[in-house]
Amino acid sequence: MSSAYLLLSHGSRDPRPEVAMEQLAGLVSHQLNISQHLVGIAALELQPEPLHQQIQQFASGVVVQGVSCLQVVPLFLLPGVHVMTDIPDQIALAQQALGKEITINLQPYLGIHTGLITLLSQQMAGMKAESTILLAHGSRHPGSLEPIETIAAKLGAVTAYWSVAPSLESRVQDLVAVGKKKIAVLPYFLFTGTINDAIAQSTEKLKLQFPAVTFQLAAPMGASAELAEIIGELIDR
Repeated sequence: MSSAYLLLSHGSRDPRPEVAMEQLAGLVSHQLNISQHLVGIAALELQPEPLHQQIQQFASGVVVQGVSCLQVVPLFLLPGVHVMTDIPDQIALAQQALGKEITINLQPYLGIHTGLITLLSQQMAGMKAESTILLAHGSRHPGSLEPIETIAAKLGAVTAYWSVAPSLESRVQDLVAVGKKKIAVLPYFLFTGTINDAIAQSTEKLKLQFPAVTFQLAAPMGASAELAEIIGELIDR
């Protein structure tokens, strides 16, 4: 059974994540040793068409190339409502429309792969901080923060969240209160975008608020051969 792959992101009004997704699709096709035409990208939100239509369009394009199975790979870091509900619902709509023309399989979400911990630890190793804050987007979906807390524990870091408590500022206040002078902020995000710009602005404000503290802000993971390898391993499970 020949397969094609659709890398799925959240979607953004900022053009930079889409550019990174295109780059990553090329790296994944190289990793899997298949044609770039068999690795596409789609986004759950902020697109002209809903996800099920994006899936249908890509599927129709690869069927004529002899593909009988489409693997949808959610590049999401948390098992929130998008991963648990929204994406499966959209795939079901696409499968209903396509019928037996092609089979659509939903792969595990990216955040489940332990290789991400290796990428994060490599970033930490170059920062030489007394304390590291693993800063994720956060979710109110029950249980969705547990994987982040587990990753932080394995890294020897503490957590903060952009959309839920504890916030970056409150976590920094806690660390400063116990005498930490060198703090690293490690964003748990795939690509540079609007939120990362806001994180950078918040970090600059923290520098002014705590002038005796040295802050280091890491970059998001980005499109890399290492990330493509992780995606390839996720697909092969």
